[in-house]
Formats: sequence, C-alpha cells, structure tokens
Amino acid sequence: MGQSLYPTFNLPAVVADNERPKKRSYKQSFFFDYEVGDFLRDGANRFVLAEGREAFCQWCLKQYATERGTKLAYSDKIGVEIVRAAKEENDIAAVESAIQRTITEALMVNPETEYVKNFQFLWNGADSLQVSFVVKGHEWDEDTLTVTY
Repeated sequence: MGQSLYPTFNLPAVVADNERPKKRSYKQSFFFDYEVGDFLRDGANRFVLAEGREAFCQWCLKQYATERGTKLAYSDKIGVEIVRAAKEENDIAAVESAIQRTITEALMVNPETEYVKNFQFLWNGADSLQVSFVVKGHEWDEDTLTVTY
C-alpha cells in the first residue's frame, strides 16, 4: 500500500474555552449623578463616561435603588425586593436578613461581582433604614456602599 487516496496532516492542539483565562473587563457607562437626578455633562454639554470601577459602583447603586418588577423595561433580574423584605413578620432580624439576601442576590447577578458581605443596619425609627455593606468587583479592592430606604 503506497499513498492514500486522501491526504492526511496533523492538526494543532485545540485549547478549550474553559482552559483559557478570561480577561474580565468592566464596561463604560454614562455617569449618572444621583444627587441631581440626571446624567453628568461636561462644559461642552457632552455626556461624561464612567469608567471601570466607577461604572461598576454605579451599576450596583442602580441595582439596589430599583424595586424589582416595577420597571417594564427591566428584566426580573434587575433590582431588589425591599417592599417584600420590609413585610417580614415585624421581626427586625428577619427584615435585616431579607434585605441582606435581596441586595446580595441583586448584585451577584453581575459576573463581575466577586462577593457582597459585612452588612450593617442603622434604623431611624420606623421611618428609614440605612444599609451599608461591602462589595468587591473582581479587579479591585472592596468598596463600602450605603443606601437609605
């Protein structure tokens, strides 16, 4: 047997996607000024972009400031369920636990979120609640974020 009718050749080794380290990157976003309630603009009236860490923190703020299911444009993965958490059997520990769960779930939707932890609650009577916690994106040190409900 001499030569084959079909040519043969060696293929290079194929690297599976799960073997390749994936470069994480945070997307740019328009900088939203929550104190003013509008997008930030520069002197030429152009939108200012939030880069990397700032964009990630702004995404976190948008997540925990939005009640899940109240915005038709958002999927059911966007936002928190604070109203439902506040209805927990008038037990402060249960309410705090439910708030911790809903904020953690909302932020862990983003694959760039490494963890959410160290929740602290400051009650102002029955009128408001300030929640502080630590969130860590994969590329940065921890950030402490605070929200008042």
